[in-house]
Amino acid sequence: MDIQKIQLSTCLLYVEICEKIRLLLKSAESSIGFRRGQLWTGGFMTTVELKDVAIRYIVGDFRDLGFKDFLIQKMKKQYIVNDFWAVDGISFNLEEGDFLGILGMNGAGKSTLLKAISGIMLPTRGTLEVQGKIGALLELGSGFDGDLTVKENTYLRGALLGYTRAFMNEMYDEIVSFAELEEFQFRPFRQLSSGMKARLAFSIACLVRPDILILDEVLSVGDGAFKKKSETKMQDIIKNGATTLFVSHSLAQVKKLCNKALWMDKGKQVAFGEAEEVINMYEEFLKKK
Repeated sequence: MDIQKIQLSTCLLYVEICEKIRLLLKSAESSIGFRRGQLWTGGFMTTVELKDVAIRYIVGDFRDLGFKDFLIQKMKKQYIVNDFWAVDGISFNLEEGDFLGILGMNGAGKSTLLKAISGIMLPTRGTLEVQGKIGALLELGSGFDGDLTVKENTYLRGALLGYTRAFMNEMYDEIVSFAELEEFQFRPFRQLSSGMKARLAFSIACLVRPDILILDEVLSVGDGAFKKKSETKMQDIIKNGATTLFVSHSLAQVKKLCNKALWMDKGKQVAFGEAEEVINMYEEFLKKK
């Protein structure tokens, strides 16, 4: 059997499995009367709420020691591990339509925080509540298979996000058109440039109509024309009531798009509030560096 046919069959089988899992989960939720909670503040639904969220990494030399030496040192009480708090004490809430820009130097904990909000990581401390379907674009190329075609990867990504094949059939042409990849639909994903990969990932994340959109520095690889188009698309998402969390080192982009901002430094929350006010504080900080 031709290798491409095998790959296509595998992709379609995976999509079917994801669909069946989604239906089983929906059936289970219905049978136990499960409903997503809704947090209300002043008439607007709160979609993201964090209270004293912290994420700890345990840093040790277990890999270098090996299992035998680890056990010996553990028995002698000589084995020492260090705690590294990538995120420490973050608290804020976002309502429908809020666009949050997350600011901070490299290593501030921005990406780790987004992973927690996306559900990839669990907080070590604190509470985190998210209401609605999430479209997350955290790392370029994540969630894609380099050997599958652009078309196969689009359906695969949609299935991973919990969408049916019927829905993806309806949205596919729009996704590929927005990403400007009509001529590359049957090319292996690995042959795309980084800019093309970013366009496809962004198109899928935005056009599948998420309630919460999470973007982590992914637009920096796009060309000027696509950046302008993506900014327009994000404005449309805001108008439709979606909540967006956006990490960027471009203060001009954050000023243009965001109504709220969070400034992080070494895992800690420095400031949260109106975007213009927080950005001005951050700019003053950068001038002193």
